[in-house]
Amino acid sequence: MKNWLSVALTLGFFGLSLGVSNKALAQQTSEAPELAEISESLAPLGLQVNAVANSPMPGLLQVFTQRGLFFTSADGRFFIEGNVYDLQQAELVNDVQMRSYVSKQLPAVADSFIEYKAKNEQHVVYAFTDPTCGYCQKLHNEMKQYNDAGITIRYLAFPRGGLNSKTALEMQHLWCSRNQQKAMDLAKDGKRNPPAMCDNPVKQHYELGQSFGINGTPALVLASGRIIPGYQPVAGLLNQLQAN
Repeated sequence: MKNWLSVALTLGFFGLSLGVSNKALAQQTSEAPELAEISESLAPLGLQVNAVANSPMPGLLQVFTQRGLFFTSADGRFFIEGNVYDLQQAELVNDVQMRSYVSKQLPAVADSFIEYKAKNEQHVVYAFTDPTCGYCQKLHNEMKQYNDAGITIRYLAFPRGGLNSKTALEMQHLWCSRNQQKAMDLAKDGKRNPPAMCDNPVKQHYELGQSFGINGTPALVLASGRIIPGYQPVAGLLNQLQAN
């Protein structure tokens, strides 16, 4: 998918069923008939609609899917993907509109993250991570600096190669380890953990990240729902948190 307002196409109508949790979320932001119509329109693109709402741009709807945020005309005929800028407010509409959605979804991963807690906690940052990612390793090597600055890091799994990748399996072993922090430390040091399988959250984390529009690691999610792609040094992250 390309950047900016690049795609406009007429779509056919096909059925699509949503899970109970997605229906509940959608009903908070959109009337049921509108949700059903947009769901049918986007089904040929392989997009599952989680919620629909009016966008800040008159005449357009914002559609939250399992692959992130998109925009459509009210009748679902025209589909727009890419960034939308509000020149009057000097802000990226996609970023602003995603924040509330992201904040509402984070409780779904409560108690399934691996936490490195700051003693004098001032901020909490969720980090979608892949142990094989060089910048993820760099962030992890600086964990003491983040913690000393009052930043708690909560890791969520995001195997960049997908759920069928070797890394995804290794992350399952990691999350099923008796000592998850030790397992994470080993993995970030390029070492393998012993096989260990359990009912793990790797798939849930990965799909949640995709619904946020995340496609790389590390991806940092602030308490406000703001997503910062890529590695941030401690000083830079503190500036972002304080300005947020």
